[in-house]
Amino acid sequence: MEKTMDAYPSLVEQIGKLLSQGREKAAYAVNTILVQTYWQIGQYIVNFEQDGSAKASYGTQLIDRLSTDLTARYGRGFSRSNIIYMRRLFLSFPIGETLSHQLTWSHYFEILKAENELEIGFYTKQAEKENWSVRELKRQMKSMLFHRLALSKDKEGILKLASEGHEVQSAEDLIKDPFVLEFLNIPEQERYLETELEQKLIDNLQQFLLELGKGFAFIARQYRISIAGRHFHVDLLFYHRILKCFVLIDLKRGEIDHEDVGQMNLYLNYFKKEEASEGDNEPVGILLGAYKDHVLVEYATANISNQILTSKYQLYLPDKTLLTNKLNKLLE
Repeated sequence: MEKTMDAYPSLVEQIGKLLSQGREKAAYAVNTILVQTYWQIGQYIVNFEQDGSAKASYGTQLIDRLSTDLTARYGRGFSRSNIIYMRRLFLSFPIGETLSHQLTWSHYFEILKAENELEIGFYTKQAEKENWSVRELKRQMKSMLFHRLALSKDKEGILKLASEGHEVQSAEDLIKDPFVLEFLNIPEQERYLETELEQKLIDNLQQFLLELGKGFAFIARQYRISIAGRHFHVDLLFYHRILKCFVLIDLKRGEIDHEDVGQMNLYLNYFKKEEASEGDNEPVGILLGAYKDHVLVEYATANISNQILTSKYQLYLPDKTLLTNKLNKLLE
């Protein structure tokens, strides 16, 4: 009996695991069925319209009437906005099999707010790849992630980004220009030190990792390097599990200078010799500043074999109209 009771905690743990797995499967099944059902409702509405039963002038009245009648019969879930997005779900994903079973209706409700098919395709793929919560998805859409990534590509690259999501295959894929750090809640005109910026990033590390993108693992802040009796410090040190390399980030409150490039080059040479393990690829350095002179950076990084990337950061959300106009020009 005593031996049996010793095994009792294990029994409770096994039952708990089984229940947890069952509940996950049940939630997954319910989500899949709900998204498919809403897609079919959207299909019924579009087919009804295309049969000529609902003229263009009658479209708004149709949605209003459906919302009233379905709510009266079946209760919550049939608000006017919900029905509009059910219809939009079918129009955006006319082949039901292309719907992701990993994304909930709440995910799709946010994604369908995007203004064009390219954005919808990108955020669907990216939310699935990076397992974003609805809250994370909303933040990435608000910060115009698709536009910021797309503006660094050609037309073919933009179309690929929309259909496949963002793939990190080289050091250059780590860069967004600009990085958006609005979650730090630092007023745009406020004076602050680099150490204060660094502390804010550490305090909001989860949000910063989301902005950096998939694959970053935080190692240390103010990582000390000792060379010939002198000590240097890397502001933020990460390891990138996809690229299999160290990523060193130095923060600059003002403009990125040629001296910053030289210092980062020193750090990278040290890491290649002293820190990298067997199987690691060459380290990558990112200089993150409030401003950068493209010509100065071009000359400062010329003929440097190490991978030194530069990017701006901004403390406020980007101008949607400005980014949209730039993207449209590229696509034209």
